[in-house]
Amino acid sequence: MRYALYFAADADDRLMQLGNAWLGRNPYTGAALPQPELPGMTPARFQELTTDPRRYGFHGTLKAPFSLATDQTEAGLLEACATFAAEIAPYEIEALGVNRLGRFLALTPEAEEPALRAFASLCVRRFEPFRAPLSDADLERRRKSGLSEKHDTYLVRWGYPYIFDKFRFHLTLSNKLEDDADMERLTNAARDHFSDVTGRKRLCRHVALYTEAERGAPFEVHTVFELTGNTAPADALSQSGHLSQEETA
Repeated sequence: MRYALYFAADADDRLMQLGNAWLGRNPYTGAALPQPELPGMTPARFQELTTDPRRYGFHGTLKAPFSLATDQTEAGLLEACATFAAEIAPYEIEALGVNRLGRFLALTPEAEEPALRAFASLCVRRFEPFRAPLSDADLERRRKSGLSEKHDTYLVRWGYPYIFDKFRFHLTLSNKLEDDADMERLTNAARDHFSDVTGRKRLCRHVALYTEAERGAPFEVHTVFELTGNTAPADALSQSGHLSQEETA
């Protein structure tokens, strides 16, 4: 069993509905969903190009998947999530857009989002006591992507290389796309599909706990927690202890 803290919302949130439909799976129920029809692409090809994000479920990574530390329990993690959500206030982001992230397609912020960055850093720090150290196999798998020295330091210390100053928020919409024609078709179709929720402000009021029953299994939504506190993410982060230069960058 692995757990992850993800950017997500309730099942009836329009962003989640569109994301689930795009990937073809409902992570709240595990049910398969019909994907939209894409001009110039067969349904089988579209399904093939979205296999990886479909397994993870529509989400944005805040605290990457982790196994529980030996001295922790799921009940304790759930309690910590509820306490966290009761302390932290909702925060606003300016806009999401469909963009290319290297050879991947994703929904990403259209501008710097300091509140979102602070919230992600806070999740990394706050839930670190629940994370078991990575196995040698996990370290080796991550290092195959050619990590920088700082990325590797984060990987060893925090279990994930893309955090703090290396964090780039994204809601993944595709596998790695090697074919430029596939990239063009998916980009155009995604911009149309997500037009209801892109290019506008969004109040972020939730954080979600996802679970993976066993390695390679589909991730599913365990619980969505509503943020009901009064402390802004940046203030909570500064109050959580000494911040590194990377966290305040």
